[in-house]
Amino acid sequence: MPQITYVQPDGSRQTVEVNAGATVMLSAVTNDIRGIVAECGGSAMCATCHVYVDPEYAMRIPPVSEVENEMLASAASERRENSRLSCQLVMGNGVEELVVHIPPRQV
Repeated sequence: MPQITYVQPDGSRQTVEVNAGATVMLSAVTNDIRGIVAECGGSAMCATCHVYVDPEYAMRIPPVSEVENEMLASAASERRENSRLSCQLVMGNGVEELVVHIPPRQV
């Protein structure tokens, strides 16, 4: 079963098991993970589910799409090379484990 580890700005970690096909954003909301606001519900229409993918896992996920790239430009916290919208990160299909860091603010 795929698993996601969410790292809070204070360094605390929470690991959850998820179903294949679940997004990192939906999994955070379902498991009451602090820091993932997800205002648009996963439509890539806001940047309130912004995360930093741990560099160790960056090569395991598909590249940023054009729409995601545009939305990341409006993220409340600093955009970095490893910034992603968690609504666009789907678990399964080769992604069985992922570590993401939640930025200090989303709005």
